[in-house]
Amino acid sequence: MTGNETILQYLTNVPAWYLATSVNDQPHVRPFSFAAEQDGKIWFVTATTKDVWEELQQNQKFEASSWWPGHGWLILRGKAGLEDKANADMRYAGYAHLCSLGESYDGPDDPTLVFFSIEEPEAWICNHEEWKPIEL
Repeated sequence: MTGNETILQYLTNVPAWYLATSVNDQPHVRPFSFAAEQDGKIWFVTATTKDVWEELQQNQKFEASSWWPGHGWLILRGKAGLEDKANADMRYAGYAHLCSLGESYDGPDDPTLVFFSIEEPEAWICNHEEWKPIEL
């Protein structure tokens, strides 16, 4: 299993995980629940109307954490790649996912939907005794 596959298992086998940004020395944490792989990178979806998008534009560094019961937890950090290169399949999957959460958009090509990748990723699988790096 590749490093990206391991990361996606941790992010997609739980109902929600947490993504943290930091602006003006103030951390902000919020739940996220969509992650997918395209072109060898992991991608996330949000909307240009949300504070997380504004924060990532100010400071691209972010960290995500997911606890998968019985498997430990994932720590994932890197920089947001802000150029939206989502293909049609991922756009539809992200759109459908957000709609399933009760959000409303004008289809997968709604200009408010924006996909960002993780650049310069580092990741670890953790338990109470150690952090094991994931080869990426």
